[in-house]
Amino acid sequence: MSSLILLVVLTIKGVLGQRIIGGQEVKSYFIKYQASIQYNNFHYCGGTLIHPQWVVSAAHCWKPANLLKVVLGEHSFSSLEGFEQEFNVSKVLVYYMYNYMTFDNDIMLLKLERPAILNANVQPAVLPRVDTSPLQQGTACTVSGWGVTNIFSYYLSPVLRAVDVNVITNCQYYYYFRITDNMLCAGYSFGGKDSCQGDSGGPLICNGHFEGIVSWGISCANPNFPGVYTKIRMYLSWINWIIQNDS
Repeated sequence: MSSLILLVVLTIKGVLGQRIIGGQEVKSYFIKYQASIQYNNFHYCGGTLIHPQWVVSAAHCWKPANLLKVVLGEHSFSSLEGFEQEFNVSKVLVYYMYNYMTFDNDIMLLKLERPAILNANVQPAVLPRVDTSPLQQGTACTVSGWGVTNIFSYYLSPVLRAVDVNVITNCQYYYYFRITDNMLCAGYSFGGKDSCQGDSGGPLICNGHFEGIVSWGISCANPNFPGVYTKIRMYLSWINWIIQNDS
């Protein structure tokens, strides 16, 4: 029964997404790669622009392409600022080994109907190199999104927010058998800062590189359970192959 309860908790967090807890509003258009993935014109997951026509998000955010819209150059949902770029989605590609029960390989690619216009407000994130040294314990990273800002709230933030978190390499200590080589953890041992509902699929940036996708966890900003992210480095070959071969 306890394992079933754990699975339900993990699934709820994954499906609802993730939120920024303990962070602050970012300067308008400072995070130029942030994407808002919308369903019925409402934000429900984050994403990361990695190419003028491709956005990366979490596989558990999947919905049919014809039901989705991607917005780049967004800061505040409460006002039309004039820098937004809206796109229909022509294709959604979920990684073929994604496991919806465990959230292993929690990654998907969204192809925009047309290339984004790269400018002062919209730029792709920088992918890490395959041969880059592994992230070390305590490496400072930033996660961003429009998720709710209070653990007990289900209201999304109207503005883009971000929070700094640290890489935690001994994540098996917190989650035991749940962590795979395709995941990385970030947060604080004392809790208080995390991503949560509404941030799922959004970017984790470390040392200027796009290293993780907001994926899952138990509760939010919990001192015993750091946030878990899909490790981008494990999918560089797949990402590059798709972009180069999908015309």
